[in-house]
Amino acid sequence: MLREHSRLVIHIHMILDVCWVILAFIAAYYTKRNCIFFSGQGLSTGPNYYLVLLLIIISALCSFSVTGCYRPYRTQTLRQVYIRAAKAVLGTLFGTIILLYLTHEYNVSRMLLLLFIFFLSVLLLLSKGGIYYSLQYYRSQSYNTRNILVVGQGLRAKQIIATIQEQKGAGFQILGCLTVDKLDKLDKQSSGQYISGTVKVLGSVSALPIILTEDIVDEIIFAADIQQIECIEKLIRFAEYLGVSVHIIPDFQLEKIMYQPEIATVSIQDFMGHPTLSLSTTSQRKNALLVKGIIDYSLAGLGLILLLPIFLLIILLIKATSKGPAFFIQERCGLYGRTFSLIKFRTMVNNAEQLKEKLQKDNEADGPVFKIHHDPRITRLGKFLRKTSLDELPQLLNVLLGHMSLVGPRPPLPDEVKKYEPWQRRRLSMKPGLTCTWQVNGRNTLNFERWMRLDLEYIDQWSLTLDTKILLKTIKEVFSFHGQ
Repeated sequence: MLREHSRLVIHIHMILDVCWVILAFIAAYYTKRNCIFFSGQGLSTGPNYYLVLLLIIISALCSFSVTGCYRPYRTQTLRQVYIRAAKAVLGTLFGTIILLYLTHEYNVSRMLLLLFIFFLSVLLLLSKGGIYYSLQYYRSQSYNTRNILVVGQGLRAKQIIATIQEQKGAGFQILGCLTVDKLDKLDKQSSGQYISGTVKVLGSVSALPIILTEDIVDEIIFAADIQQIECIEKLIRFAEYLGVSVHIIPDFQLEKIMYQPEIATVSIQDFMGHPTLSLSTTSQRKNALLVKGIIDYSLAGLGLILLLPIFLLIILLIKATSKGPAFFIQERCGLYGRTFSLIKFRTMVNNAEQLKEKLQKDNEADGPVFKIHHDPRITRLGKFLRKTSLDELPQLLNVLLGHMSLVGPRPPLPDEVKKYEPWQRRRLSMKPGLTCTWQVNGRNTLNFERWMRLDLEYIDQWSLTLDTKILLKTIKEVFSFHGQ
């Protein structure tokens, strides 16, 4: 599934922008040098044009990032996208002039720079318009969607719902809305009624914890008078524990709830033209997340290429030593509980899932997970693959498909997630990974609660430096043969 935050689409977007910068410079260079329609035809041989191009690329990347050109398009109009692009072009021009001055490249033609800005503007106009409409099309086909739950059924709620419904290409799907009536159970009278178009009233706001644990909810919008919402602090805190983003439509009475987040960071964000007070428990360092995504795709792709001979050897050994397929594919939970097919080398007998029920009484792990130290279902080759963690290598494909990251909380089984306590579900608010702090801090010797807390600490303290440390520790852990 396509995602705009730190995923393949934004990486392609950046690469395209660099390509347009290079192409615009080349076009400007040859136009200034050869075009007979310019009185100032020709170029000085003095400047190092390779250096000039490098300085332009550096200036462009900085300018595009600072002006927000890589912010998600789903919450922007095409006009806003073009305004940011125009600012980025001007920033590129001024940044280039400053860098040329600092590097003492004084002989660069002003006409060359103006031609470059012209060609870059045209290319960006076509490129960003194409990307904008392409993303809208894919989102309208139910790709890269985010599930929204609206609290409220008054004017503010109807306005935000109408805005979302008008901009179908934004990729937001409204699960329904909740009334703010002070009830201890579902509002049976209003439940099932339509508030606007196809948006149903799901019941009272008191049902929010049930809906958050049973359905896939990415974001909540409180679009009602917060004084009418009973126990709003508990409701927001519950969403915070689960890692669900919260938006509050300002009503100039926000100070009255006196809510102090324990985990989430608070910011004022524009949500489709509506100013909202937003609480998010995941990292808001978009540039760092972007780099994380680039590293994920680059290393996963390189790893698959370099490890292809080992892949083929393991496949042959599995097929030669036991009956069944070489790969084991299992449904796991990813971001916010979305399910995907996790790929591993098969290390157990072919009917391992059927035998699991008979072995439940021998489970040595606490919590909802299942683990036996000497699992009789594991084959002889499987024991070696697990000891060396080679069975996990096919998950590099999951990384390339966007289901996983190199570093992140391990993806759980759907049945395990159903048994999670609310605070444990917040580990689903970040993309799962091949390795995380649990793998390099005791692994199978830790109890379930400690495992969960390590994952949450990783989410709260995330940085590129932390990811690097975990990857290096994982390499050491692999060669220590501690896998099971």
